[in-house]
Amino acid sequence: MGELEGLFDGPATGLPALISNKAVLSRGTAQYRLAAEEEAPVKHLAGYAPFVMFCESRGVSAGQFATDVSALLAFLRTTIGDISAEPGLSESTTIFVGNVIAAMRPDAHWRVMADGAREVGTRGMMITVDRLMDGLPEADDGMVAGLLRHLTEWADEESDGPALPPLRPVPTGQAAELYVRPELPSRQYRHAEGQEIEYGNRWGSEGPPADAYSVETHGERFEGLHLVAHALIEYLGGAYYVDVSRDPAHAADVSVNAREVIDVARLTPRDPLAAPLTFVLTSAPGVVVRAGVLHNFPFPVCGCDACDETAESEATRLEELSLAVAAGGYGERYPVGRKKWAEYALFAADGSGNRRGAGPRGATSEQLAAAEERLRDVPDGWRAWPLR
Repeated sequence: MGELEGLFDGPATGLPALISNKAVLSRGTAQYRLAAEEEAPVKHLAGYAPFVMFCESRGVSAGQFATDVSALLAFLRTTIGDISAEPGLSESTTIFVGNVIAAMRPDAHWRVMADGAREVGTRGMMITVDRLMDGLPEADDGMVAGLLRHLTEWADEESDGPALPPLRPVPTGQAAELYVRPELPSRQYRHAEGQEIEYGNRWGSEGPPADAYSVETHGERFEGLHLVAHALIEYLGGAYYVDVSRDPAHAADVSVNAREVIDVARLTPRDPLAAPLTFVLTSAPGVVVRAGVLHNFPFPVCGCDACDETAESEATRLEELSLAVAAGGYGERYPVGRKKWAEYALFAADGSGNRRGAGPRGATSEQLAAAEERLRDVPDGWRAWPLR
């Protein structure tokens, strides 16, 4: 079907490698290598021939849609039922849609996240094409118009400069003694009517009601995060060569209300090329961690009823961050592109997953200048903390 797949610039190729590191396990220890050498960005993904033939069967040309995302979405809204009924056709349509988006800007490309999600876009905006296709059957006119406006504005933006290779810090500094999570408080929470609330499992396939996003009940369920933070501080201080400071002034570097701060600890590894961690415990209750020089990570991210987070799920995220930073699985980059954004990449210490983020930084010009100078010394990511 290769002759049908010449609607976009360049040869049609396969998906890029997952954005992840692979762990090689040997006798219970993990050593790490990069998942793949850096590859050329993928702009034209193969596999959309069935959609081209489907268009022909409907008396339209797929070539028209390759350069007209508005016409493409209008066509899909009238045919999505038939397309979704055939898995192979649905997959090829998803690929075609992603290629159309990638063709809207010279710096746009495909990427695949560690969970298999396929995204298309640039440093400043990535669209998960699988999710876009899943939502299309329920999208109304206003939602589609908003998507088109967003894509058009993005396509008209000035390019943010050449794409940099993704940050892929490699964790190498796992301590011999494993971290053990402390026992978290176990309590039952109930609705006003008396029924038990099953946090973490409240909403079915239909999702939360709209008013749940503005409601926060039983925020005290996150009090166990303070126990986890204290356990991590103690563990990291014993497993690595770090200096621990309890100076409340460290909270000023973290985006929290000073009146909510109840405890602070900064762990500074005895290697200037390793990232410090600052733990700020708040009265919410919650924990905010400053990792490195620019990025703050709140736990929980959101305590609203709709998000339905639990102390256990947030404790896992908090532990993953802290242990990954100590193991050398964390990197920061600033400035990035014309907009001078900051970005980070975090790879779990056991190789089980990764996450990354990018965006503008809410910091003073002096702080940004200091961060830029310090990050020049760690272009591939912060070093692992020195082990005791």
